[in-house]
Amino acid sequence: MSEKKKDRWRLILTTVTLIALGLLIYGLREEIGGVISNLGKVNAYALLFLLPIEALNYDAYARMYRSFFAILSEKVHYWPMYKLTLELNFVNHILPSGGVSGISYFNIRMRSEGVSGAKSALSQVVKLFLLFVSFQPLLILGILFLAVRGHANNLVLVVATSLITLLIVGTLLSIYIIESRSRINTFLLSLTRMLNHVVHFFRPSRPETINLSKARDTFDELHDNYKVIKKDWRSLKNPFLYMTIANITEVAAVYVVYIAFGQFVNVGAVILAYAVANFAGLISVLPAGIGIYEALMTGVLAATGIPVELSIPVTIMYRLLNMTTQLLPGYYFYQRAVHDGLGNKAKLT
Repeated sequence: MSEKKKDRWRLILTTVTLIALGLLIYGLREEIGGVISNLGKVNAYALLFLLPIEALNYDAYARMYRSFFAILSEKVHYWPMYKLTLELNFVNHILPSGGVSGISYFNIRMRSEGVSGAKSALSQVVKLFLLFVSFQPLLILGILFLAVRGHANNLVLVVATSLITLLIVGTLLSIYIIESRSRINTFLLSLTRMLNHVVHFFRPSRPETINLSKARDTFDELHDNYKVIKKDWRSLKNPFLYMTIANITEVAAVYVVYIAFGQFVNVGAVILAYAVANFAGLISVLPAGIGIYEALMTGVLAATGIPVELSIPVTIMYRLLNMTTQLLPGYYFYQRAVHDGLGNKAKLT
C-alpha cells in the first residue's frame, strides 16, 4: 500500500472514530451531569477500587487470548494482547455492530503478531462460547442469592430462565455451525456475500470487496483449527478460567459503585441486571448501547427490589466511570495502532 493511501486510510479511520466518539459524549451529556451532581454523595475511596478491578479484567482477557493461541501453537506476548483488548473494547463501544467491527479489527491487528485471520476469527468465536458457558454458573448463583432473600419473583425467574435458555441455544447453535465444514462455509459465505452487496451499493466500482475464494480458504482453515481444539477440549480449561475471572470482575465493578453509595445490595440482582443489559447491548445500534443499557439495568434492578432512586444514579455513575477508565486508554492505543498502520506486518486490503 502506498504512503498516500496509508495516510488517507489513517485520516478516514481517525475521522470516523472522532465522529463516533463525539456522538457518544453527546449521548452521555445528561449522564455526565448526573455523575457530577452525585459525586458529593459517594465514597470516593471506594470508587478507586474500580481501577485495579478494571486492570484485572483486562489482564484476564489478555491471558485468555494467550492461552488459547498457545493451543493452536501460536505464541503471542502478554503486553500486545493487553493493549489489543483495550483497543477492541474501544472499537466495539464506538462502532456498535454486534461485535462484527471488533472481530474485523482484531483480525487485522493480529496479523502484526503473525496470527492468521482464521485463527483470530476462531479466537473470537471461542471467546463468545466461553463467555456464555462461564456466565451460566454465575447467573444460576445469582438466582440462588435472590431466592435466599425472597427477591426471586415471577418476573425475575422469567428473565433469568430466558437468559439461560438463550445462552444454551446460542452455544449449541454455534457448535452446530462450526462442527461441519459445509455448514460453516454456507453460513459465513452468505454473510460475506451480504457484506459485499452492502459495500457494492455504496461503492459500485467494487463488486467483490471481500474475495470469496480467499474467504472460503479462511473458513476451511477455521474449521481445521476447530478440529484441533475438539480433539483436546480439556485444553480450554485455562481460557475458561480466565473468562470466568473476566465475568466476575465485570460484576464486581458494578458492585463497587453500590458500595461507594453506602449500599450492600443483593449481588444476585447485580448479576442478573448486568447480564440483561449487556446481552441487549450487543444488538444496539447506538454507541455503547446508550439508553437501552441504562433502562434495562435499572428495570431489572427495580424488579429485584432495589429502589429506582438508588439504581438510576448507581447505573449512570458506573457506566460513565467504566467507559472512562476503558475508552481513554483504548482510544490512545487505537490511535497509535492507526498511526502505525494497524501493525507494521498487517496488510490492509
